[in-house]
Amino acid sequence: MDEKTVFDVKYDNVLKTARRTRRRPWPMLVLIVLAFSVLSTHIYLSHSDSLRRAVRIPANSAAVQARCANLKLKAGPSPTFSTRTSSDRFAPGTKSALIRNATIWTGRINGLEIIKGDILLEQGLIKALGHVEEILLDDDTVTFDANGAWVTPGIVDLHSHIGVSSVPSLSGAGDSNSRKGIAQPWLRTLDGLNTHDEAYRLSISGGVTTALVLPGSANDIGGQGFVIKLRPTSERSPTSMLLEPPFTLNSSDSIDLSLPPRWRQMKHACGENPRRVYGNSRMDNIWAFREVYDKARQIKEKQDAFCEKALDGEWSGLGAFPEELQWEALVDVLRGRVKVQVHCYEAVDLDGIVRLTNEFKFPIAAFHHAHETYLVPDLLKKAYGYPPASAMFASRARFKRESYRGSEFAPKILAENGLPVVLKSDHPVLNSRHLLYEAQQAHYYGLPENLALASVTTTPAQAMGMDHRVGFIREGCDAGNAISLRPQNTWTSHTRQPLQTSSSGTHTRLRSGQRRSRSSSTASCSSMRRTRRTSPHASRRRPQTPDFAKEAADAVKYEGLPPLEPQKSVGGTVVFTNVKSVMLRTAASREGIVSAFEARGEVFGVFVVTNGSVACAGIQSACTSFFEAPGAEVVDLKGGAISPGLVSFGSMLGLEEIQGESSTRDGAVYDSLEESVPGILGGEGALIHAADGLQYATRHAYLAYRAGVTVGVAAPLQYGFLGGLSTAFGLGAAHKMESGALVQEVAAVHVAIGHSGSSASVSTQVAALRRLLLDGGKGDVGSYFKNVADGKMTLVVNAESADIISTLLLLKKEVEGKTGASMKLTIFGASEAHLLAKELAVADVGVIVAPSRPFPKSWDARRILPGLPLTKDSAISLLLAHNVTVGIGITEPSTARHTRFDVAWAALDASGGISKTQALALASSNLEKLLGVNVESELADLVATEGGDLFDFESKVVGVISPKNGAVDIFRY
Repeated sequence: MDEKTVFDVKYDNVLKTARRTRRRPWPMLVLIVLAFSVLSTHIYLSHSDSLRRAVRIPANSAAVQARCANLKLKAGPSPTFSTRTSSDRFAPGTKSALIRNATIWTGRINGLEIIKGDILLEQGLIKALGHVEEILLDDDTVTFDANGAWVTPGIVDLHSHIGVSSVPSLSGAGDSNSRKGIAQPWLRTLDGLNTHDEAYRLSISGGVTTALVLPGSANDIGGQGFVIKLRPTSERSPTSMLLEPPFTLNSSDSIDLSLPPRWRQMKHACGENPRRVYGNSRMDNIWAFREVYDKARQIKEKQDAFCEKALDGEWSGLGAFPEELQWEALVDVLRGRVKVQVHCYEAVDLDGIVRLTNEFKFPIAAFHHAHETYLVPDLLKKAYGYPPASAMFASRARFKRESYRGSEFAPKILAENGLPVVLKSDHPVLNSRHLLYEAQQAHYYGLPENLALASVTTTPAQAMGMDHRVGFIREGCDAGNAISLRPQNTWTSHTRQPLQTSSSGTHTRLRSGQRRSRSSSTASCSSMRRTRRTSPHASRRRPQTPDFAKEAADAVKYEGLPPLEPQKSVGGTVVFTNVKSVMLRTAASREGIVSAFEARGEVFGVFVVTNGSVACAGIQSACTSFFEAPGAEVVDLKGGAISPGLVSFGSMLGLEEIQGESSTRDGAVYDSLEESVPGILGGEGALIHAADGLQYATRHAYLAYRAGVTVGVAAPLQYGFLGGLSTAFGLGAAHKMESGALVQEVAAVHVAIGHSGSSASVSTQVAALRRLLLDGGKGDVGSYFKNVADGKMTLVVNAESADIISTLLLLKKEVEGKTGASMKLTIFGASEAHLLAKELAVADVGVIVAPSRPFPKSWDARRILPGLPLTKDSAISLLLAHNVTVGIGITEPSTARHTRFDVAWAALDASGGISKTQALALASSNLEKLLGVNVESELADLVATEGGDLFDFESKVVGVISPKNGAVDIFRY
């Protein structure tokens, strides 16, 4: 209760006297008033100092003053954090672990420090690093020998929706966006975090230990994000997965206000996404930001005025601390206590947010997606406080208008301008299990290796304010989760480091002394003590990545749209020198590919092409005469290779330029199972030809062509059961009338059976397919499906579930029993096809796995075979082991250019069980066979790479040899 002042007591006595006399005559009342005046004057004159102090002092005044004092503290770890002896994430019962003989990339010294030595993990912390003496070990310490394997900090994902956009994707499992308002800083991803997301264990197996789970981008302000550790906890609750949640998580008054606040995270978004959801313009969206920030500023100013008085002890009329629960997080942004993560692509939006930060005086941690940040580096440096990081995809772009100018050279350009670069997953847009692959790509396109590794470890840890415990290997940091990068060589013998194609992140959790993977384990973040052997350049073989200086300069010069058209060679004869290997197409082998030349030691060969056809191949002395041919052009491959051109299938490559822009797409076909097809098309007898909707000279096509993918196969876009007729086309052609532009006008018939597209039941879809195969149909549908039933055409069925695939195998047998012909059936997607490897082989049914690295995105695809380190076999290796014809497909046009790396990954996951010819066939001859594309071996395209073969992150495609066109396209950089 409040204490009454001396003045209050005397004033009460006067009032009591007045009440007793209020019915008395006026003279008495006058005397009372005079007496009161005299008394008041006496009190004021004799107790003036006491009066100034005689105000109501709240009983909780100390707590109020502590709260006000806390507002002046900067966010971050406690001053005593470095003295902790155990991690708050430590699981009791976990034994200490010692990792010996590791190659340790610490993240320190701008990512240049590498140590050959040991790591001691104890009580959930890294206790020692370098050379660890036996005397430091407990009796029950478990020792692992890394045998030189690379150890890095655990991978940190700065932009993830894992747990809120969880998989399999079910109707009750999506909680990333709200449509209740354009700016909602009070929402929290924690309140929708699903602990049963199938992706946790997959991402952990790829080395991801920490992720910032953000809201989606439907709103200007989507809410608050939370940093989590992905490993499961004994409590099994979302809250127990949090890493350093805010002390005010539940508005508790029991927090220690002497401690600095912990970092909070908040998602903002600008550009297309909030515009699309709310039908606003960019002007509306920026005003919405300014409006809510002005509201937060007013609250902050009231709080500051309140605290100024409270800390001075001026309690009179002060009232309660001014706050509103809905806006308290946004007020914290203005106090610099929140890491603001902004979804933002284009220069116009980036500029708007930079102006916003300076108007309201708050910094931002990172621009996410950030496809045009590389074009405006000086603008980023004008952001309030400090330049934000750019959290981006390595190469994914052009999926909507605002990402159209995105460049694979953006990380390189930003780093050269001194700006921090983060590679992120946007999981499940990209499977965060393969986040290291994003760093590998960025390094391939010019980001220095130290910054590439930092982009998925130290830099995101700093951008989320958690670098005091994750993102580095140094003493005192967390050790609960760890990543090792074991050199898993495919066909080369030199030691691989983390950015090589044949390196993959593997994760081990150390609990009760048991290893959970076949690879050595490592640490999450650590520190430095004791003796160590260190060198910024020791014991590693870094990839000698190609020189992309001109391409990077052109990306800026042409504002993200440099010319990509291939240039024809000048003369009829091209001589490729310093060739290390030659692989050619042939009908004589099962894979359709043979090794024609392999250099011995450092004695390389030559490969001569005349008018697009092979004229000579082998040692230089055997082809000397061609060097003297009139107009002969000599191309030095510098230890490179000649390989078959690759094929791409599965995306809308060739039928769209920008996925999110309908005007740039062919569009979806009618499906007679779902809707009435116009009579002008032939009604239910209509079957659409993809060749009629082809688009040439798209950026996706040209980029793929420059990466060795020479042929695309496209099927009509379908949202239901019936697709249409696919076509094969040349990716380097400028238009359909050009020679080689249309490789094969009609390839295969396409349908889809499953739950994702059609609203009809699966059994209804199968019944429709049975009728078309056994009883025929009208028009084109009837004639083409009769050709399928008679074994004259290939039927490609998009199906994921093993149950559906089983039904298709039985249907194939039923059809063949009636027609007596061998039906050509290919399963596309095929996430669960490995469960039927033996049956597929017996039925002679091929499989196109897409994506090549599986992900349980839907219920039909939930039973994937993930591959190393979780399973010995991958789906591809297991199917190949059963003699199933296998191809690999893609799901987005932007990934076509990296088909060669997908092939290398498939070989990696097979632990060396796939030969080079088998690997190349996955994306060339096998795909052609599975899609009904008939290309004569001697007319198949070949690709020339400089500095290595198609599988290497060290090689660069420099030319495409086209026997059919009688020419060589040379890429002049």
